[in-house]
Amino acid sequence: MDKRVNPFHYRSTFFACVVVVGVLLSGCIESPGHENTATAKASPPACVKGEPMAQTTLYFGLNRPHGPAISTTEWQSFVDNDVTGRFKDGLTVIDAKGQWLGNDGHVAKESSRALVLIHKNDKETAIEDVRSRYKKQFAQESVMRVDAGVCVDF
Repeated sequence: MDKRVNPFHYRSTFFACVVVVGVLLSGCIESPGHENTATAKASPPACVKGEPMAQTTLYFGLNRPHGPAISTTEWQSFVDNDVTGRFKDGLTVIDAKGQWLGNDGHVAKESSRALVLIHKNDKETAIEDVRSRYKKQFAQESVMRVDAGVCVDF
């Protein structure tokens, strides 16, 4: 019995494996037409229990570029007047501490608030209004937004 490997058979098997692996991995590459954006809706998950909803977390820095930090009273007034009416089903505010490495090599730290909103993916305008109002009212460059699909059960 000849134990030599047929080069043609080896190459064709190798090529077939490369094609199969390529096809399997092609689903892992994000196509340019489907880029993630800050305003993209979160995909609803398949829930074993509960209802599929979206969770949006907004991160608000409390330092102003010029002047004093945004006070607890100013923050609460913003939440009461600009947020709660848009999210009548409720919201959660979490005290946070942001930190990053500046271009100058120094660590920058900032007190912040995380606002957690659970909704039925129908609050796009309200979310963007809150972000815009905060940036304008408190002279902020940005309000970070993170969206995720979640399962909610009460």
